[in-house]
Amino acid sequence: MGRVGGVTAPTSVRDGRSLRRRLGTALVAGGVALGVLAGVAGTALVVMRDRQDAITGTYFRAVTEVDAGHILLLDAEAAIDSYLATGNASTLDVLDRIAESPEPEVDVGAELARELGADHPVLRLRAAATAALDTWYGGHVQPLVAVVQEAGPSAVDPADLRAEDAAFAALEDVLDEYTTAVREAREDANDQLRQWIGVTSVASGLLVAGAAAAGVALWVSLRRWVTDPLAALASEARVVAGGDVHHRVDVTGPGEVGDLAGDVELMRERLVVLLDESARAREELEASHAALEEQAEELRRSNRDLEQFAYVASHDLQEPLRKVASFTQLLSSRYRGQLDERADQYIDFAVDGAKRMQRLINDLLGFSRVGRIGTEVTDVDMRAVVDQVVADLGPLVEETGAQVTAGELPTVRGEAPLLVQLVANLVGNAVKFRRPGVPPVVRLEAERVGDVWQFSCRDNGIGIDPQYAERVFVIFQRLHAKEVYEGTGIGLALCKKIVEYHGGDIWVDQAVGEGSVVRWTLPAAPAPGTTVVPDTDLGGDHAQEGPHDD
Repeated sequence: MGRVGGVTAPTSVRDGRSLRRRLGTALVAGGVALGVLAGVAGTALVVMRDRQDAITGTYFRAVTEVDAGHILLLDAEAAIDSYLATGNASTLDVLDRIAESPEPEVDVGAELARELGADHPVLRLRAAATAALDTWYGGHVQPLVAVVQEAGPSAVDPADLRAEDAAFAALEDVLDEYTTAVREAREDANDQLRQWIGVTSVASGLLVAGAAAAGVALWVSLRRWVTDPLAALASEARVVAGGDVHHRVDVTGPGEVGDLAGDVELMRERLVVLLDESARAREELEASHAALEEQAEELRRSNRDLEQFAYVASHDLQEPLRKVASFTQLLSSRYRGQLDERADQYIDFAVDGAKRMQRLINDLLGFSRVGRIGTEVTDVDMRAVVDQVVADLGPLVEETGAQVTAGELPTVRGEAPLLVQLVANLVGNAVKFRRPGVPPVVRLEAERVGDVWQFSCRDNGIGIDPQYAERVFVIFQRLHAKEVYEGTGIGLALCKKIVEYHGGDIWVDQAVGEGSVVRWTLPAAPAPGTTVVPDTDLGGDHAQEGPHDD
């Protein structure tokens, strides 16, 4: 066994010969055999056709020619004998008809030469017959006819008649030999045709049988080498797919099928390793999840305790603090100037400390109430919220000469009092942290980003150092001394808590030049339409208690 990717490679119990090579060898062998048989059958068909054409063509015309010629020759001999005996010229009409007969369309002699060869005995006998015909007719018949035409039958020498008869007999003998030779040649062609018919029949039978055998062999080979091993592999794979991943896949089968089975087995073993690792990871994840849930629950319990502590502490401190503030203010109003200057200064310190403690407790109480003592969630018109905030901050806006404007603002889902407090803190901070001698300019805008509205509050104040962009949202974090800018350090932390309570985010945009930009997001209202209000100046003379300070 070998190692492949951390998995032990299974031992192969199969024939390593390539299935492609096996099938290729079998197909080539079968193709060669069938090709040879097809070649033999084709050759036999060509020879059969040639023999058939020779028998029905060349030999048929040769036999017909010799038979017809022999008959004409006998007619001519009878006519000549009659003429030589009687001298009647009408008996020679047959010779005229023979002389006037049309020439044959096919040269039988040329055909026989192509079929048998120019030096074949049949051709030699044909030439001998032609020569004997010329000897009989030219050497004997024509002289005797001339004698009769000049002197009459009585002038014919009996010896010449006997010589003519002998010449005719010799011609007939040669014709008989030629006829016999032509018929024998035709019979040889018939024998060859019968032989090649037999060869064709055998080759065709072998071709059919070979094709059938090749088909059976191919089917058996495919079943043995491909379909049966693949069926077995599929059965093994179904067992594994059914959940029994530890069921070993037998690596069997020839060539590529065996390779495929080996790959499936390697995949199964790798799957087992991955499942084991997944199980261990799941156990670790469940353990981590349980620990995280425990920590989260502990954190929630701690947050509840802290919020409860802050609420209780701030609420319980209200009563004694009011007494301290009331009595220190009484001391300041009734006994100022009756004690020395240092006593008056100490009383002022006590009054100021009591006021700042009262503001801090109120802010802390408001911070602890976010998310605990909620109001109804409704569609909140942010333009109306800004109008209310500007009205609440009327004295501060009028005192500083601030200019507060807003763009088109939408309607969102949320708790109206918390959203009013959010905008009030942001606008209040923008006005408070102004540059000396420069009237504050505050701009509120909103734009749709996906499923949320992104708001921004931009001012021309002293700005926020980028290194403190995250720190300003931490409770009780102050960037300036209280003698320079008063406040409790809870304002922006309260804004962050309000925004996150509504499912949004808040941050300081650091990509600005002068002043500062605070951005926050709120979920868009699910109502079909969005209410917007034209851009206007929101400054005015309104007076009410101010927001929480940062």
